[in-house]
Amino acid sequence: QVHLVESGGGLVQPGGSLRLSCAASGTLFSIYDVSWYRQAPGKQRELVATITRAGNIDYADSVKGRFTISRENAKNAVYLQMNTLKLEDTAVYYCNARQTILKPTSDYWGQGTQVTVSS
Repeated sequence: QVHLVESGGGLVQPGGSLRLSCAASGTLFSIYDVSWYRQAPGKQRELVATITRAGNIDYADSVKGRFTISRENAKNAVYLQMNTLKLEDTAVYYCNARQTILKPTSDYWGQGTQVTVSS
């Protein structure tokens, strides 16, 4: 069982930066692929960035060059550094951890953290 808690959201002006954190409780966090998703009002949840257990990274086109995902397995944590924020980055950001190595597979979500970009 993994419990995820996001933090670091808030209100920021366009062009500003925020760093989101996803803290995980439980064991074997290193075997999980971890992703950040976001959901804006009236829109579907979308994938923002993923870091696999092997350290492979992928980003949505809309955030490439502005966002950086990283992980510290020793701290059971994943981060999302968000720079040059835009109005359209406003959303609730969710952390997701998924593993398919052990059976049954498992998939966990955090409760989300609000990011508001506004002047």
